[in-house]
Amino acid sequence: MRSLMVVGTTSHAGKSLLCAAICRILSRQGYRVTPFKGQNMALNAYVTAEGKEMGHAQAVQAWAAKTTPRVEMNPILLKPMGDMTSQVIIQGQAVGKVNAADYYKDYFDRGWQAICESLDYLTNHFDFIVCEGAGSPAEINLKHRDLTNMRVAKYLNAPTLLVVDIDRGGAFAHVVGTLALLEPEERQLIKAVAINKFRGQRSLLDSGVTWLEDYTKIPVAGVIPWINRLFPAEDSLDLLDRRSRKTGAELTIGVLHLPRIANFTDFDALEAEPTVNLKYIKPNESLAGVDALIIPGSKTTIPDLLYLQQSGITQEIPEFIKSGGTLLGICGGFQMLGESVSDVEGIEGEPATVSGLGLLPLSTRISSEKVTRQRVVTATYPSLETPITGYEIHQGKTVISENCSYISLFNEPNLGIVDPSSSVWGTYLHGIFDNGAWRRSWLNSIRAKRQLPPLMIAVPNYQEQREEMLDFIADFVTSHLDLTHLLT
Repeated sequence: MRSLMVVGTTSHAGKSLLCAAICRILSRQGYRVTPFKGQNMALNAYVTAEGKEMGHAQAVQAWAAKTTPRVEMNPILLKPMGDMTSQVIIQGQAVGKVNAADYYKDYFDRGWQAICESLDYLTNHFDFIVCEGAGSPAEINLKHRDLTNMRVAKYLNAPTLLVVDIDRGGAFAHVVGTLALLEPEERQLIKAVAINKFRGQRSLLDSGVTWLEDYTKIPVAGVIPWINRLFPAEDSLDLLDRRSRKTGAELTIGVLHLPRIANFTDFDALEAEPTVNLKYIKPNESLAGVDALIIPGSKTTIPDLLYLQQSGITQEIPEFIKSGGTLLGICGGFQMLGESVSDVEGIEGEPATVSGLGLLPLSTRISSEKVTRQRVVTATYPSLETPITGYEIHQGKTVISENCSYISLFNEPNLGIVDPSSSVWGTYLHGIFDNGAWRRSWLNSIRAKRQLPPLMIAVPNYQEQREEMLDFIADFVTSHLDLTHLLT
């Protein structure tokens, strides 16, 4: 079993993207490759074929490696719930919620055991493992309980690539400082440095690269320019800067940036649509110029619903709909559109029952039973008899009022409905926009309100576009990064 580790001097250095690129590069060379991230903190989750949760970033890396996502690729997933509390998911199953102060006391040993068991499984089923770290490996106050970075590299004796984001500034200090804070046995594993997100004239950087190599005695394996290609974001802090401005766009679709927004990878397919400008907006921003508004998933439905109500946007939404706007809720957003949301057990926060937006005839009760499953259903509206794939991740059971005049979106009524005017939509199905024909049919319903001609419906699913993106990234990284120091 061969291995390679990618760590960063900071968060957002580009580790996830580089790991995906390396997975595709090695797969092209004939290796059976698997990604791995021991512990991930993210609200973007993917559900495997076995109905287990893992980080969506590792699912993308698995697709880059031309393999099927498995929970062993991300044995620990922490899903922040606010107030320094996270839901803990180990080997795909939710095992509890814990505050930051108690996490390592309660879960360190169990977590490391899950990591070792997962690495042992992957070792027996793959030729090459590409590991991703988290944050920085040199946080001296956290190193003794770090499950993700150099502890994994040492376990595998993995040649390690140190990535620095030069766009932040201070790149040389970040590299030198990180190396200085590593233990000698950890530093020996750092075989190369990659300078990422470079913008500017390369010749002006050359003397700095020479100095860095002379000072650290570690080769700089590449200077990677800023990649002008959207890669699935892992952290919602990135989203407000990801406003697409396409010259050919005819529709603007807004996504409410909830405090605990979850599974915003649902909208990557919309972002890739040539005629759509997608923007994430804060609840206190105006809806002027927005053709459709999406309330996305949330890790804590009631707190985020109360946040929307306090922001005042819930008073603006009825007028938005009356003026021809379209509203869609997905998962937690679907629950918010109903008459009420109840969490009497305090599963997601303080016990409470609150009024929803009252725009769909349904009510939701949050429960300890978590639904995580892949789905294959048939669309009944707006495109008929279209096969749809996606997945569910939610805690709560939603009941739709009997004998209502609302239209079911699928052959399973409780999975999604729309009002007779096609103005208010709701669904539990994550990944709905990945289905090309359904996505275009939904966009056409909005375009008809704006008196725009319909788009062609017979288009590929988003998976094909994602494959093109992964190939592009692999080609781009290959032309700027020499992996020789890590593969010999």
